[in-house]
Amino acid sequence: MKFPRRSPSPLKKRARRGFRGYPIATVAFYGPDDTYATKVAVGIVASEGDEADPLERWVAKDRDVRSNPAIGREILAFIERHGVKTVVMTDRIIGCPHEEGVDYPEGQPCPKCPFWAHRDRWTGEILH
Repeated sequence: MKFPRRSPSPLKKRARRGFRGYPIATVAFYGPDDTYATKVAVGIVASEGDEADPLERWVAKDRDVRSNPAIGREILAFIERHGVKTVVMTDRIIGCPHEEGVDYPEGQPCPKCPFWAHRDRWTGEILH
C-alpha cells in the first residue's frame, strides 16, 4: 500500500519550477540551530546584478516558520505583489536569526546562538 505524499508548500512548488526570469524572490531560513527555523527573510531581486530590494522578514517564536501557514500566505502575497517569476530558496537553515552589527557586535559570534559560533552556515560543518 502506498501512502500519499504530503503535498509540498506552494512556495516549494514555485521554487522547483526553476528559473523563469526576473524578478526573483530569494527565500532564506534562520534559526538558533539547524533544526528549528524562527526567521525567514525574502528578498526581491529585480534584475541580474541587483541587490535584493525590497527585503522582508518574518519571525515566529511559537512555531517553525517553515510550517506556519499564516507566514506562508504572507510570503506568497509579498512575492505576488512584486510580480516574481522565479523563487529560489535554501534547502536548510543557514544561520542565526540575529543580525550581526544590529543584535550583537560586528565580527563576534552571536551570544544567543552558540550552535552557529564556529560553524559554516552553508555546509553545517564545524570550522577550525
